[in-house]
Amino acid sequence: MVGTRNLIVRSLALRHAIKNSVRPLLTNTNLHSRISKSSLFAATLASSSYSTHLSFHHSRSLSSASASPGVILVNSAEEFNKILSKVQDDSLHAIFYFTAVWCGPCRFISPIVGELSNKYPNVATYKIDIDQEAIQDTLSRLQITSVPTLHFFQNGKKTDELIGADVARLNHITEKLFKKD
Repeated sequence: MVGTRNLIVRSLALRHAIKNSVRPLLTNTNLHSRISKSSLFAATLASSSYSTHLSFHHSRSLSSASASPGVILVNSAEEFNKILSKVQDDSLHAIFYFTAVWCGPCRFISPIVGELSNKYPNVATYKIDIDQEAIQDTLSRLQITSVPTLHFFQNGKKTDELIGADVARLNHITEKLFKKD
């Protein structure tokens, strides 16, 4: 019972932390000095077995950064620009999935994006981690301000965009755009 209670408290604290954008605080090695002692997040960290020197980048390895089969990882702005040009020039179908390993909704929707890449093999699916230093200018130019964000291209033209982990809308968009003939 106590274990379940601790898990619920930690889950609520994580939701609170993500909602209130405390991610930059997690990179600071002096975490407790920057977070109010009265906050639920601070209380959870203090009561947990985690070190006060928890680093966000250290915890990144705990979440799945790898792509599903059929999903192509994009690792740089140069690579992204080449792919985008090819999609546009060759009038291809594509989905660009902007994500982050720290994003709960991204982790929720990621397997669904992977399933769609298998369901629609004629649609190239590209996964872009927004935390990559080499892609920051491109994200700014594309005005990617939230994750998950998905851009849908049909015949080389951007036809739709989805911001958030709305599975019903994701399925609706892909069915409408890429339905098998």
